[in-house]
Amino acid sequence: MEYRVKGTKATAFILCTLCALVCLYSAVQFLAMRKPDLLLPAEGFQKHMLSEWEPALKDTNMDTSVYIQEGAEPGGTVYVQGGIHANEPAGFMAAIVLLENASVRKGRLIIAPFINNSARTHNSPQDAAPQSFKIKQEGGKYREFKFGSRASNPIDQWPDPDIYIHYPSGQKLDGSSRSNMNRSFPGAANDGITQLAGGAVTKLLKKENVKLAFDLHEASPEYPVVNAMVAHENAMELAAMVCMSLESEGIPMRLEPSPANLHGLSHREWGDSIPGLMPILMESGNPSQGRLRGRTDEALVLTGSDKAYEKASKMGLLFIPYNGYQQIDLRSARHITAVKMAVDFLGEMDGGEAIVIENVPTYDEVIKYGIGHWLNKVK
Repeated sequence: MEYRVKGTKATAFILCTLCALVCLYSAVQFLAMRKPDLLLPAEGFQKHMLSEWEPALKDTNMDTSVYIQEGAEPGGTVYVQGGIHANEPAGFMAAIVLLENASVRKGRLIIAPFINNSARTHNSPQDAAPQSFKIKQEGGKYREFKFGSRASNPIDQWPDPDIYIHYPSGQKLDGSSRSNMNRSFPGAANDGITQLAGGAVTKLLKKENVKLAFDLHEASPEYPVVNAMVAHENAMELAAMVCMSLESEGIPMRLEPSPANLHGLSHREWGDSIPGLMPILMESGNPSQGRLRGRTDEALVLTGSDKAYEKASKMGLLFIPYNGYQQIDLRSARHITAVKMAVDFLGEMDGGEAIVIENVPTYDEVIKYGIGHWLNKVK
């Protein structure tokens, strides 16, 4: 006996068409992550590419913009990078605010807002994170920025080993650390592209004779090293001065020493491999980074508002003050203010390495007007 199912061909055609449309939509969304975010640097900045310090990065997804502004008077050089973890937005937004406002009168300022560009071309799998977020500006305008991943894109570096052996220390780390740029320093030329990029940054710091270097991050509120400055021993005196000054102004800031036996991190390897360099890593408290969070959407990234963290705060489980909100304006303001303060104090410690940067918004100004006010508008 022969059985026939009515509409089988039509149903199959409709399902195949729907599948093709879903695949097309997904492909468009995937490729959109490769489109660079718009940056509008302040007058005086010259655009470079990281591949100028490491030619092997040219024409790869890891090559990224580096901006340099030189003042009229000679002085020291300060380096600021954000986006080593592309899902920690206050770090790269603080770097962008500096890029779009700073006026250097003495010395040089180098800014790399998206230092791990590969990590900006994808999302962390299974996190259900947004692909981008919008920073509102006056007049109903906004600037949009991508929300990427903590790790380099697997398309650029795959597969990760079971055990990652850091070069040159030989320290053994979990395999996923190979795609974490903040385990890549001082870098290696014969490993993954993440290690190659780490080496490019080290070359930049050496060649440009950088005196003070910042690596801007975010961390979960339940992580002990949060709202903190992590300083190499070369930078400990300067960082202590900044922390005490911030505390006196009502801005809580912890001071943490760079772990001497944990290799691959920027603050440890930069200070160990470059004599005289003062490296500082900064962490602001961001609920969208934590494991207690609920829905990970654009609102959480921007406001930090989360019911689970409200409850955790009441239970005393967090390492930051939390009243239900932890806005990106607040988190970015902490970074901007600490960087500016450290640059100012450096001049008091070493006049020959002094760097004078003007037109940087204060903590109160960023909080009052929001970071959107300090981003240049698209014409």
